[in-house]
Amino acid sequence: IGSSSGGSDTGTSTSSDEDEEPRTGWLHNAKSKAALDQEARRQQQRRQEGGAAAGSSAAGSTLGGPDARQLLRREMEKKARNHRILNPPTFHAVGDRRVVVTEHKVAVPLRRASDGNNEDDDVANLLPGVNAASTPSGPTIDVFFTVVETIENDADERFFAQTLNLSDSPKTGPYRQTGRADLYVSRAKLGNADEMILYLQGGPGFGAPAPIVSLGLGEKGSWAAEALAKGYKRVVLMDQRGTGRSTPITKQTLQRRFPDLFALDDIAAVTENDADYGQSTGVGFATIAEQLDRWEAMNPELAARVGVGIGQAADYMACFRADSIVGDAEDVKTALLMPTDDKVTPRPWGAALGQSFGGFCMMSYLSLIPNPPKVCLLTGGIAPMLTPAYDAYTRLWDKVKERNMQYYDMYPGDIALVKRIVKRLLEEPATLPSGGKLTARRFLQLGLGLGGSPSAFASMHALFASAFVDEGGSGDFEEDDFTKAFLKRIDSDQSFDDNPIYFLMHESIYADGHSQSPTDWAAHRAYLDLTRTPSEFSYELTAGLDSDDRPTLFSGEMVFPWMADGDYAELSGFGMRALAQSLACKDDWTPLYNKENMRRALAPGGPCKAAAAVYYDDMYVDFDCSMAVAARGGPLEHCKVYVTNEYQHSGLRDAGASIFVKLLGMAKGSVRTPS
Repeated sequence: IGSSSGGSDTGTSTSSDEDEEPRTGWLHNAKSKAALDQEARRQQQRRQEGGAAAGSSAAGSTLGGPDARQLLRREMEKKARNHRILNPPTFHAVGDRRVVVTEHKVAVPLRRASDGNNEDDDVANLLPGVNAASTPSGPTIDVFFTVVETIENDADERFFAQTLNLSDSPKTGPYRQTGRADLYVSRAKLGNADEMILYLQGGPGFGAPAPIVSLGLGEKGSWAAEALAKGYKRVVLMDQRGTGRSTPITKQTLQRRFPDLFALDDIAAVTENDADYGQSTGVGFATIAEQLDRWEAMNPELAARVGVGIGQAADYMACFRADSIVGDAEDVKTALLMPTDDKVTPRPWGAALGQSFGGFCMMSYLSLIPNPPKVCLLTGGIAPMLTPAYDAYTRLWDKVKERNMQYYDMYPGDIALVKRIVKRLLEEPATLPSGGKLTARRFLQLGLGLGGSPSAFASMHALFASAFVDEGGSGDFEEDDFTKAFLKRIDSDQSFDDNPIYFLMHESIYADGHSQSPTDWAAHRAYLDLTRTPSEFSYELTAGLDSDDRPTLFSGEMVFPWMADGDYAELSGFGMRALAQSLACKDDWTPLYNKENMRRALAPGGPCKAAAAVYYDDMYVDFDCSMAVAARGGPLEHCKVYVTNEYQHSGLRDAGASIFVKLLGMAKGSVRTPS
């Protein structure tokens, strides 16, 4: 947990040095009251010298009165937020301009109360929308974000290259990082966020794209380049909590945080291997409960520790959903703005763009945050909030089938090749370099890529072509030996091990309150129902058919309980399996959406405007479910919708500049779509 760090006073210090490191003083390491009073006097003197309005200064002219109280409050807010710029800025040449990228972190509350409305309580209101449960006394986590902006003049160049570098400063470590952040905010002097755009990444479980590396900034190189060209001076790319560099969640970090969750892993692994547990019994909460009951009889203390660990880890993971993510985005915005004591005037983001799951987050923004972004753009991200998860996945299985058939239409020779691979894996799974098992069912999860970029089909074809060792008839190898390159590529293409939130929390994004809880492995249940009778979805059946009329079908963007049975090394073991099952069975998820708040925010004359790209052939987010939300009378009825089959779900990556310009124009009324 990245809690706010405070420095202790290890030596004498000069009170006149405004850049001195934090001292242990009045009220939990804030500045001393004497220092606050002195700073209040300076501010009062500057106001008088600068000709500030006399009428408004009379009430605040008493030293130690409201000015000191406001300064104390600001110091506490700043302390809690712990805004840092981690490294010196980096510069990039992009066409005929230069951009600068700064890397930031802020501390945010791990848990956010839904009813934090105590505006008058200085301690309870340390961060916007956060109550006393989220003050510095509560746990915090770190959220990482980058800011991309254009160098517009020589003064910008000097500031970022010299002043913000702090190369000559005596400050070191965290103090240099907070010093950079102070300088950045002071120079920007942002009274509002009108010229900033926030990006919310798809997932859940993946960090934001890295500028230059995976997000081009040259002319028309991406949506971000167009945003800068359209007058947004800062593009903010936030790693959502638990992803990227924002307190990342991996099996390794979970083991460190919740060691008791994994206390049975080594012992249970022996039992499971002896019983061929994964293949014979599958996964279910009853199985986990039975194992705990068995261990309780043998070792009550150990079983109790593991049970507590499961509960603690599940409670922790429940803090990593869209409702918390949008609260983090508000804290990021506040960290970049100049502090203010005006709690009435809203300062929303100028715009925000949500791709896929990021669009789901945008809907939570409109539902849960009093002042959501002024312009909300969604690409492939209208959540099926009116459709239960099981029904949504049942629809998606049909979309996945159609995409499979389109692939086989392009590469008919792969029908037999895929069946050959599946039959080989049904006979004997292969061991992957990561330590996982390449089973037939895991191999067929490569279908996740079928709905991606225009090159997705060709990429999959090239992968399948590399599957088997071909020695030109030398006979040195068995006919069905897999190449090492094939196995390495599968490890690389399937990222669940590195991004376990994508597995653990995927179906929870459909759990909108108690009425949509639990999700209970909805995609898996839909698959089981489809294959209760002989079905084209049954890979065991179709792999054994010689006819090309019944190809073996890949799955799509779906998670399954068996993924924790050894198929993925970093998802497996008793602890990870128990955690996944606990989250799947959770029946008290908090609400993610509020229909009336969404309508109110987007109503004509309201504070927000929205536009969305909905992809007709999307195999990740069902078209009909999305359109029901945007239909007249629906929660997003005032969101303008651009319907297209020109792009797949990856449209923002493949044609981001043109899609962004179109949606921005639609939202602002300069582009008439729908016609």
